[in-house]
Amino acid sequence: MTEAELPEREGMDYDVVVVGAGPAGLATAIRLRQIAEERGEDLSVVVVEKGSEAGAHILSGAVVDPVGLDALLPGWREESDRPLVTEVNDDHFYLLGPAGGARLPNFVMPPLMNNHGNFIGSLGNVTRWMAQKAEALGVEIYPGFAASEVLYDDNGAVRGIATGDMGVDREGNPKGEFTRGMELRGRYTVFAEGARGHLTKRLIARFGLDAGREPPKFGIGLKELWKVKPEKHKPGLVQHAFGWPLGGKTGGGAFLYHMEDEQVMVGFVLHLNYQNPYLSPFDEFQRFKTHPIFRDTFEGGKRISYGARAITEGGYQSVPRLTFPGGVLVGCAAGFVNVPRIKGSHNAMLSGMLAAEHLADALVAGRSHDEVASYEGAWRSSAVGKDLHKVRNVKPLWSKFGTYIGIPLGALDMWTNTLGFSFFGTLGHGKSDAQSLKPASEFKPIVYPKPDGVLTFDKLSSVFISNTNHEEDQPIHLKVRDLGLQKSSEHDIFAGPSNRYCPAGVYEWVEETGAEPRFQINAQNCVHCKTCDIKDPNQNIDWTAPEGGGGPNYPNM
Repeated sequence: MTEAELPEREGMDYDVVVVGAGPAGLATAIRLRQIAEERGEDLSVVVVEKGSEAGAHILSGAVVDPVGLDALLPGWREESDRPLVTEVNDDHFYLLGPAGGARLPNFVMPPLMNNHGNFIGSLGNVTRWMAQKAEALGVEIYPGFAASEVLYDDNGAVRGIATGDMGVDREGNPKGEFTRGMELRGRYTVFAEGARGHLTKRLIARFGLDAGREPPKFGIGLKELWKVKPEKHKPGLVQHAFGWPLGGKTGGGAFLYHMEDEQVMVGFVLHLNYQNPYLSPFDEFQRFKTHPIFRDTFEGGKRISYGARAITEGGYQSVPRLTFPGGVLVGCAAGFVNVPRIKGSHNAMLSGMLAAEHLADALVAGRSHDEVASYEGAWRSSAVGKDLHKVRNVKPLWSKFGTYIGIPLGALDMWTNTLGFSFFGTLGHGKSDAQSLKPASEFKPIVYPKPDGVLTFDKLSSVFISNTNHEEDQPIHLKVRDLGLQKSSEHDIFAGPSNRYCPAGVYEWVEETGAEPRFQINAQNCVHCKTCDIKDPNQNIDWTAPEGGGGPNYPNM
């Protein structure tokens, strides 16, 4: 059925429409309602969220810098149901080799790397708690509805979003339970989709928001939640590591965070500018857990959950213009992660608050659908801009010089930036992550150990405990633009890296006797990490939103 043949969408009008119920989107909504109450005004705010509930798709380490929560909800520490209770009390950094490692003394680390005063916890639970606060303030939240389309007015300004149709079969035809999507129209629309948001990507291209900026850069973060034996649990302990199992030219690292209730978060971050198409982020993560320094933590324990998500890593010089007619970008959609600290939730909240204040002023002035340029002009001098400016050269130095030279240079630059200067100025990133992959002919295949099912696992059993689910009879949300190009380049030149960079077993090259290799997409496995949209060497795969409510349902992640 064509668009013209479908019934018209119903619609609702608001002052502000927010896309994404993560820390940035909810902070924006909460601050807008706070300002409205402070000024004695009425201001309608709606948040649309593709996950089945707020927090369902949230995945982060997480050691949370509380500066964002302190600014947004100053009394949160005194509340009985507060979502963060375990404060960091011990902070370890390791450089790893295959058989051992060296702990780096804390005094050599730049002050901004100190985690004391931060909290270990589930960012998903923080988000669920924030959603309750938002609703108590009068914010409407619609979980299970994916924003699938940006709406524009006759002048080309954003006027809201449309949610996806529900009950559509694999061929795009309405099923018996078909429900038309809704239009949520706003005087302004806030895009808080997180890293590599599919609507944000289109907006950046349409309005040229990346003009004059460095290319966006990303990593993939993989995480497991474990219940460990009481004697191995050290609440408040934070451990970070780099080096093995990655080579010196491949950026990344790992973490273990001991939170409450005998739970330990273990994760692995791999920079997506790696060159070797045979590398598998998932399998490198599994290898990391076998390291002698860390494997004992998991002995006798049980893995509870698994997930993966792309992380923005471009930082200060890659942040696109944040404003355009009718809308703004906030949080990880804008790229506000502090890479060396592996933290972005504090900047997500602060950027949402900053955007809310500028949007509220525009609304009070009777404006709508124009560009709130004052927000773009304010962020670099705000706490967010100052946070990112100090670490702006860490990622490019690491990428250019590798782990063993780049990290010391990055540490030196963080130290000098603490004193107010840099020897390097502001460095560029160069290539995109897609362009960094080299032909398979330049490398040997990597043979990874088989999982033992106790400490190390395969992808499919991991996806199972992410509680990922999609209605199977729906259009495939992973769009390949040119299947011929996928075969001639992704398969023939790069040896099918999609089978390895995807952490959920979505992509397969099926070899059948007497036939050409066939590209198979197991879309129901997708954990919405967006790595394929970033790393495909030809930018030939587009991640689009599936039917609302689909994807992972992360508990306590």
